[in-house]
Amino acid sequence: MTKATGSYAVYPFPLGRLKIGYDGDVIVSLGRTETADDGTKTALTDLVYGQIMEYFAGKRQTFTFPYELRGTDFQKKVWHALCDIPYGETRTYKEIAIAVGNPKACRAVGMANNKNPIGIAVPCHRVIGADGKLVGYAGGLDMKEALLRLEKQFSSAQ
Repeated sequence: MTKATGSYAVYPFPLGRLKIGYDGDVIVSLGRTETADDGTKTALTDLVYGQIMEYFAGKRQTFTFPYELRGTDFQKKVWHALCDIPYGETRTYKEIAIAVGNPKACRAVGMANNKNPIGIAVPCHRVIGADGKLVGYAGGLDMKEALLRLEKQFSSAQ
């Protein structure tokens, strides 16, 4: 779920309500919400929503809208590593820890993953436990499972 800071717009999407937070001309948060307030829609939030809906239709695997990752240097390093996980694939927390140069930081990677402000586009849902199980997801395990199932369906169809 995204935090209620700054300007935002809320749209319906296949997994409930999608909250798109923005600051000027960049997206600063993206995730599922339960808020009843629709916020203020803009051309930018309409663009993001359009790309998200293309993703859910299997027509988009990467996102091109402008966003800014706001967090600690370590969090940003982890979030950038998430963007290297190909569509339809998964990595373990340990593999991400290795990718960011700190093989023993599995727990810290998990914490950074949980704080990812740009869900779906920065694909923290593609990170799973070492045993292959789905663990932890700020948007809920049901959403993580749905996103992975969607990507598996459309990546195998290509």
